[in-house]
Amino acid sequence: MKKVFIWILAFVITIAAAIYQRKTGPTYPSNYNVQFGEDSYKVKLIRTHAGERDCLIEIAIDDKDVSGFLYYKRFKTSDEYTKVRLTQYRNEICGILPHQPPAGKLQYYVELNRDDKKVFLARENPVVIRFRGDVPAYVIIPHVLLIFMAMFFSTLSGLYVILKKDNYRKYVSWAFFTMLIGGFVFGPLMQKFAFNEYWTGIPFGFDLTDNKTLFAFLFWVWAYIANRKKERPVPVVVACIMTLVIFSIPHSVMGSELDYSTNKINTGMILLGLIH
Repeated sequence: MKKVFIWILAFVITIAAAIYQRKTGPTYPSNYNVQFGEDSYKVKLIRTHAGERDCLIEIAIDDKDVSGFLYYKRFKTSDEYTKVRLTQYRNEICGILPHQPPAGKLQYYVELNRDDKKVFLARENPVVIRFRGDVPAYVIIPHVLLIFMAMFFSTLSGLYVILKKDNYRKYVSWAFFTMLIGGFVFGPLMQKFAFNEYWTGIPFGFDLTDNKTLFAFLFWVWAYIANRKKERPVPVVVACIMTLVIFSIPHSVMGSELDYSTNKINTGMILLGLIH
């Protein structure tokens, strides 16, 4: 197989893994179909909000005969739901969720009405939205690009070894250094801006995003050190496979969460049955 096709294959695998991780994560919008008579609408309800302002919930229904309400309460509390009337704004129906501290969560659902018909979105399984601080572009762009590059060079290194191509060790180095800088320089900066903590993985917490980066990086430390003086392909293949497995775990699962009873941020789920 020619090298250009190996690069293309590595890129396709990396893109597929990134899309899968993004779409299966808890920050990806929840999608619903709404039917009023012969009119059908596709509605997205967001599950993450950045910044210091209230969160605008926008429902893409351009029909002035449709009205409704937004119901919300703080996540994992005994609060009663607050009911807010939805209002028409341009070509959408909108409601407001009040701003929460970083890692604070609200659960919400929507009621839509037209004529004599009521449609509830997410009433049985409310949408959970997490609030975070705004991360500047000069942090988030390098972080995302470097982690993508790390995944790409990880996959490329593994394919070079499996297909018995020469000079795979330089891609091992690239995978190692892009993951080091993306995960342990820009990653902590992301956490600091978003949740006011530099690191919430082991040994300080159980944030799965930080721990995924940590475990994947440890495999590449092994592969990088093992291949510094001579070719040792086995650690590279193991590191490649484990990186794909680790980064296929949905993004932001078991992430930082504000406990409203203590006003402290917990990170991840405490194992052995102690689930907060």
